[in-house]
Amino acid sequence: MPPKKVIVEETLGPWALGRFSTNLKVGVVGMPNVGKSTLYNCLTKCSIPAENFPFCTIEPNTTRVSVPDDRFEWLVEQNKPKSIVRPHLEIVDIAGLVKGAADGAGLGNHFLSHIKAVDGIIHVMRAFEDTEVIHVEDRVDPIEDIEIISTELRIKDLEFMHNKLNAMKKDAPRASTPVMKKEMEEELETVNKVVNWLEAGKEVRTGMHQWSTKDVYYLNQYSLITAKPAMYLINLSEKDFQRKKNKWLVKINDWVKSHGGGVMIPFSGATEQTILDMPDDDADMWCSEMGIVSVLPKIIKTAFAMVHLIYFFTSGPDEVRGWCIRKGYLAPQAAGVIHGDFERGFICAETMAFEDLKEHVTENAVKAAGKYRQEGKLYEVKDGDVIFFKFNVTAQKGNLKQVGHVPGTAHPIKDKPKATTKGKS
Repeated sequence: MPPKKVIVEETLGPWALGRFSTNLKVGVVGMPNVGKSTLYNCLTKCSIPAENFPFCTIEPNTTRVSVPDDRFEWLVEQNKPKSIVRPHLEIVDIAGLVKGAADGAGLGNHFLSHIKAVDGIIHVMRAFEDTEVIHVEDRVDPIEDIEIISTELRIKDLEFMHNKLNAMKKDAPRASTPVMKKEMEEELETVNKVVNWLEAGKEVRTGMHQWSTKDVYYLNQYSLITAKPAMYLINLSEKDFQRKKNKWLVKINDWVKSHGGGVMIPFSGATEQTILDMPDDDADMWCSEMGIVSVLPKIIKTAFAMVHLIYFFTSGPDEVRGWCIRKGYLAPQAAGVIHGDFERGFICAETMAFEDLKEHVTENAVKAAGKYRQEGKLYEVKDGDVIFFKFNVTAQKGNLKQVGHVPGTAHPIKDKPKATTKGKS
């Protein structure tokens, strides 16, 4: 009798949690008056209220910011296209949370629903002293602040999971078939695991070592707040930012490490606002004299990568564009971001790595070097790939075929139907 086949389950990383979409958002989260709206204004070059009183922001402000990338600028310089569309990230400025938010304090339930709607969290922590800027707890202690925020987010998730557990127990007798009963038992097992994890004071995203593939499937349906990836921005005074020192930095670093890790970026909202208010030439000169560099590009790039987004390029004389996709997309899925027909009639993806294109300068030189590839349906698109898709779709009328153009003859976007040439910008 042959031995039973052993099925080894795939080990899932943090990338497995969350929505598999190209339209992902990150939320700026923190207590009132820690610098969230100032950061948002600087990131987006907008001017929303950033006044010195709690709950200055109530409804979330949302905008798109361009993701800075030297590779994109190089493609623009080489092609000198008629149109450019940069890769982008959607950022949401969410009102400040206070202790008791999960129970409704300070419009807390309203604000927590806004956090649940985003895909990643930028925690803003205040580490600057300023008697003119009110703190709702009448002190400056970023560790206590992040403990309050983390606790409120976890309590909200626990409330959701308890409601889910009670609803499932109520519905259990209605499982009329063995299949339905088995599915309910499997989900109930996941729900109990998650409840126990949260009640132990832990966040869902730190439990990847124990979540099975089935657990992750259900977790992605629940959209729990503590399952979302997080990064930490520490708002310093202008003086501390310039000298790169602050008494809280080591303590915050220790806290982040003990709570699952994450990227930690010191910044100064006041400094970034000063730079924003200057003309570009004056800002460059001032930064050079002061010996400082704006960290806004780093914040945007980190937030983009945090929610597991990457982008590929299409480039030509008509347009250079960065197309945002979720890490893990296969070639047909990536093609579908450009147009549904590209995915439906996918033939292949003619691909070259950006590094190869930059090294050899032209497409023909890349081909001559043997670095130009034709990839099929199982190819996982890499960040920075330069791609032209071949596709073949039979139209309903006249049996007309549309075929994606080969690079060097025309840009594939040029032949998209007019109704879909707008959109993904």
